[in-house]
Amino acid sequence: QVQLVESGGGLVQPGGSLRLSCAPSIRILNIDTMGWYRQAPGNQRGMVASIIISNGTSNYADSVKGRFTIPGGNNKNTVYLQMNSLENEETADYYCGGGNVRHGVTTWNDWGQGTEVSVSS
Repeated sequence: QVQLVESGGGLVQPGGSLRLSCAPSIRILNIDTMGWYRQAPGNQRGMVASIIISNGTSNYADSVKGRFTIPGGNNKNTVYLQMNSLENEETADYYCGGGNVRHGVTTWNDWGQGTEVSVSS
C-alpha cells in the first residue's frame, strides 16, 4: 500500500495563507487522481480539492473556490494545496488522498496521516 506523506500544516491567522504538500513514499504508476480532504472535530471528512494527474483538471468544493488552488498534475510525485484567505472555520486536519477513476467514479485507495491546520488570531 502506498503511503502518502503530507507536510506544510501549522498555525495561521485569519486571512493568511498556507501551502500543503503531499508526496507518495514510492513512485505511483497507476494513480489517476490526487486530492485533499479535511476533517474538523465533530465533523465528517469532506473534499476540498482534487486533480486528475494526466490532464490537470481540477475540482473544488464551493466553499474554497477562488481561494484555494491545487497545483500539480504533470508530476505524479507531488501535489500541493495552496490556501489563501483562510478562515477560522477551516481549522481541521487535512488529508491527502490518491485514487483511481473508472467510468466517472473515483475510488480513493490511499491516504496520508493528515496534517493539522489551525486558523486563529
